[in-house]
Amino acid sequence: MDHDAGGAPVEHDAARRPCAATGPHPGRRRGRVGGGRAAPGVLAAVAAGGMIGASARYGLARAFPARPGGVPWATLGANLAGSFLLGLVLVVVLERFPPTRNLRPFLATGVLGAFTTMSTFQVEVVLLIRDGHATTGLAYGLGSLAAGLGLAYAGVVAGRLVPLRHREGPR
Repeated sequence: MDHDAGGAPVEHDAARRPCAATGPHPGRRRGRVGGGRAAPGVLAAVAAGGMIGASARYGLARAFPARPGGVPWATLGANLAGSFLLGLVLVVVLERFPPTRNLRPFLATGVLGAFTTMSTFQVEVVLLIRDGHATTGLAYGLGSLAAGLGLAYAGVVAGRLVPLRHREGPR
């Protein structure tokens, strides 16, 4: 196997294989311009959504600060709400409404990507365990994963209850 300039493995036939991400034109992803760079409008949508999502999570963390040894309720709430909303939003945006170029990156990657947090979740689990609260840390970690998967599925199911709209090409 070959490696790129940064040392990452390169799979030579990956660009030739059709898949859901590349659609009908292998090697070319939607929302991207030549050379694999994201289109400026998509980047702006992600950035704008990210400002909203990160600000909302910051406000939640300020309103519900974590206590030492306790469950970090703000992170738990953000991640569980984000799991449900991501399932809902993706189904509604991709299956129920006409396609748009920037709505999914704005909502899913921007708003919900910044609102939810894997890194803070991981640090909180490790700190709980390290500080002698292993039961709380493990319950928080495993409970978050199980509840997040369940809520993402519930979001998908709820999204499919939304009436189907006429679908056209990208706007």
